[in-house]
Amino acid sequence: MPDREPDTFDYVIVGSGAAGSVLAARLSEDAGVSVCVLEAGPPDYNPYIHIPAGFIKTLFDDRVTWQFKTAPTDWTGGRQIATTQGRTLGGSTSVNGMIYNRGQPNDINYWGQRGNRGWNYPDCLPYYRRSEARIGFGDDLRRGREGPIPVTDMDWIHPLSEAFIAGCVGIGIPRNPDHNSGDQAGVGYYQRTIRNGLRISAARAFLLPALARGTISLRTNARASGLVFSERRVVGVRYQRRRGGQVHQVNAAREVILAAGTVNSARLLQVSGVGPAPLLQKLGVPVVHALAGVGENFRDHYASRIVMRAKPQVVTLNELARPIRLWRQVLRWASRRPNMLAVAPSHVHVFWKSNDALDAPDLQCVFTPGSYAAGKTYVLDDYPGMSAGAWQHRPESTGFVRAVSTDVFEDPEIQPNYLSHPEDRRVHLGGIRLVRRMLATPELAPFVERETLPGAQAQSDDELLDFARNNGTTTFHLIGTCRMGPATDPTAVVDETLRIRGLAGIRVVDASIMPAMTSANTYATTLMIAEKAADMIRGRPPLPAAEIPEPV
Repeated sequence: MPDREPDTFDYVIVGSGAAGSVLAARLSEDAGVSVCVLEAGPPDYNPYIHIPAGFIKTLFDDRVTWQFKTAPTDWTGGRQIATTQGRTLGGSTSVNGMIYNRGQPNDINYWGQRGNRGWNYPDCLPYYRRSEARIGFGDDLRRGREGPIPVTDMDWIHPLSEAFIAGCVGIGIPRNPDHNSGDQAGVGYYQRTIRNGLRISAARAFLLPALARGTISLRTNARASGLVFSERRVVGVRYQRRRGGQVHQVNAAREVILAAGTVNSARLLQVSGVGPAPLLQKLGVPVVHALAGVGENFRDHYASRIVMRAKPQVVTLNELARPIRLWRQVLRWASRRPNMLAVAPSHVHVFWKSNDALDAPDLQCVFTPGSYAAGKTYVLDDYPGMSAGAWQHRPESTGFVRAVSTDVFEDPEIQPNYLSHPEDRRVHLGGIRLVRRMLATPELAPFVERETLPGAQAQSDDELLDFARNNGTTTFHLIGTCRMGPATDPTAVVDETLRIRGLAGIRVVDASIMPAMTSANTYATTLMIAEKAADMIRGRPPLPAAEIPEPV
């Protein structure tokens, strides 16, 4: 039974990840406004959350993550792929790779072209800037300097990374000092959300400082289990602290805001009676509002990584992670000197083309001076190694997220349909061949012994696609299940103000509203979405659109 007298706040936010933390901080800036944040996981006390290299420990720790897996398909070799999401303060920003990557301006322009007014790149650039504290090189017309999220440059440089970059330049890929400038093409080091050797999650940057105002009620280990309706208006949220435990309820005098992520926002709507009518009927859920697009339009980036064995004398991350050398790195971390513990897992980026005829990159590639054992999860190889991978910026393959039960302690069905579209297979092949070319340059040759995965024997399109089918994996960039779109879009879930169509008192503010995939990781753009949404919710005029010309 729910609480007899539920607490009432102005706003109830479900989720404390990138979007939820921003929203809680911004909404609580207004005097007299009360906010309740429901986080399904525990506080972020685990020390591995805050050490950047600790992601290896936390990513598959079910105490701080949702251990989701995709449904198998032929194009993943019948495999279920781990699609882990954060379940602690900061959400996925507490367990992710810490990469800050906005993508290409035309990604956002396309959102506006689909009929979403106010969502062109010039409209959104001021909100990217507002959340960011860029530390390092950057054009101040495009980069933010005073926001809560620090964006820093790589300060621990490995000789293999330098050789890889030099090799890319040698084959005609320009070095790019700022991949977030609006001109993405080129090679360089990733920018990341690390400061003084520590991960700075959205919770650490936004939510926890805002708690000092005393107007935010933060409830951890509070898993949202259903929305509360008064006719067609959402007036509250039910939650449980454990399976089969007492049902609690919090009410929202103004709005409920779903910021639970691409999987959980869609799933919560479905189990509450909002979604495709056939699915709701299958679940035995009374249809409150039939909305065909809830859980549909799901997309993710699918990556294949090539592994090279380095020559015996080369010291890679594989060797540095072993005793004696590792303790030296720990000492360097403790003294805030550059070290391997304070870097993002992906060191070097390459944004380039699968086809020379293209005007802009359609691939994102990564390089790391280390490698993981085949068939094992984040277990470093026992020999010196390096790895590089690629994924398609804007995949055409779409899937879905569907609840399989009204019990939110039971994982939903997640089906990305990776590589199901023939264009995705073509671009993916182009990415694999580009990565091989970048790993075969004269500049890198002195360090390389041989390719171990997939191995030199894999050369034909069929052989490389078979490799991708059996070894590819998610990049954890999940979007689209509550897609934003105009009234003419039959699968749109939210409008341009992020209100759910046909309902009152509720918005969705997270990566699930993205109308199309960006040529980037999702973190930076989710921060932007939340910053923009906060002004809408507060009734503030939008920040003036940027007037600078952006590269096409």
